[in-house]
Amino acid sequence: MTPPPLAGRRVVELGTMLAAPFAAHLLSQLGADVIKVEPPRGDPTRSLVRGGPSGTFIAYSHGKKSVCLDLADPAGRQAFAQLLQGADAFVHNLAPKAARKLRLTQEDCAAINPRLVYCHIRGYAAGPQADDLASNPVAEASTGVMEANRVDGRPSRLGPSYHDQFAGAYAVIGMLAAMLQAAQGRPVQPVEIGLYETGLHVASRDLVGVQLKQQLLGRPEREPHGEFSMPGYGAYLTADQRWLYLLMLTDAHWARFCRALGLPEADDPSLAQLRDRKKARERVEALVRTAMAAHSFDDVVARLKAADVGCTEVLPLERVLEAPQAHQPGKLRELAYRGLAFEVPSSRACRPTATASPPCRHPNWASTRCRCCRRPACRAPTARPCWPAAPQPPRSPATLPGRRCARWPEAGTTSMRRSVSPPLAPVRRRAREVSTDATFSRACGRGHRRAA
Repeated sequence: MTPPPLAGRRVVELGTMLAAPFAAHLLSQLGADVIKVEPPRGDPTRSLVRGGPSGTFIAYSHGKKSVCLDLADPAGRQAFAQLLQGADAFVHNLAPKAARKLRLTQEDCAAINPRLVYCHIRGYAAGPQADDLASNPVAEASTGVMEANRVDGRPSRLGPSYHDQFAGAYAVIGMLAAMLQAAQGRPVQPVEIGLYETGLHVASRDLVGVQLKQQLLGRPEREPHGEFSMPGYGAYLTADQRWLYLLMLTDAHWARFCRALGLPEADDPSLAQLRDRKKARERVEALVRTAMAAHSFDDVVARLKAADVGCTEVLPLERVLEAPQAHQPGKLRELAYRGLAFEVPSSRACRPTATASPPCRHPNWASTRCRCCRRPACRAPTARPCWPAAPQPPRSPATLPGRRCARWPEAGTTSMRRSVSPPLAPVRRRAREVSTDATFSRACGRGHRRAA
């Protein structure tokens, strides 16, 4: 099999919460060997949720190696410098003042390793606010997102930390471009990503739209946010009280929707074009609500799919991974951590597409959820049934044997060993190379061991 694009590349990550760890996670998914540097107490996300690991740590730190270094100690800084000497790239999201205090600016790192691809994700890039602190909600507030998202009249964050993850993705794009520059023998430019600047770029369509209305109409009129700019495009309740989201972008979509549900408005010229439906927004919304409420979920989905109308159920998080689409080859990684089992979505773009195998079946499918595909019922037999999620004898995740997954047997054995480091306890040690063991690694200077 062709090796992943970044195989053989070593990336050092120094960061917490989301932006830098997410960037390093994407690089790891592309095949890079990522070493996560943590403080003596470990990354704060290891104990963020009720004293236990957060979803951020489990989702975006698996597959990395981990080393504990005290960068306030001269021995720790020396050990970190040795790591940078053998690295291809370094990504961090320290505050600018902290980076200067720890001597981890681009100039400091270039003096250690001139060929190093340096990436700094910070609150603000160059400008009068360059040293100001920022987080995901601050980026939302300063780029117009939060003002438009109100809960009971109060500006509120969106929920997921999208700007952190956007910034991490932008960082990866910049680092890959820098690696191309290095491969071509050209000077490598440092990569600097600001959460604020990321938010500006993501919001550019809306920012330009406001300017357009200002110049055409003489006032900063906004387009209705999201789906509300297009009547019929949104979430609607079916007769059995399930939410279905409709894709209604074009006039053809509207016509197909009306015909699928047998609506006489399919031939109404006053609603044939989007500009006319916008003028009759309330009428169109009421029409769609009534039509959806007249059918059960299964019935309306069957009708819309047959008519090639885009739609999907609005799912709660606990049901998202039940979808067959989520369980196609290469989309989820099974992971064990501290005795708990997880299915973590994978973004490994370099993974070749595999042919989907039949869904799994267990003899007690009616009362048992398949441990592999997480679905309570299966529609076809398979030569290798998955383990049920019924109570199993307790086994250590580190000793679970590799097994061939029935969901995609052609993918080979999936290792059940622990792939993120255990809790750390600092100990003083002399310099040594990073271990290749994915469950435990020690590095130069102040290393780490398993907590008792």
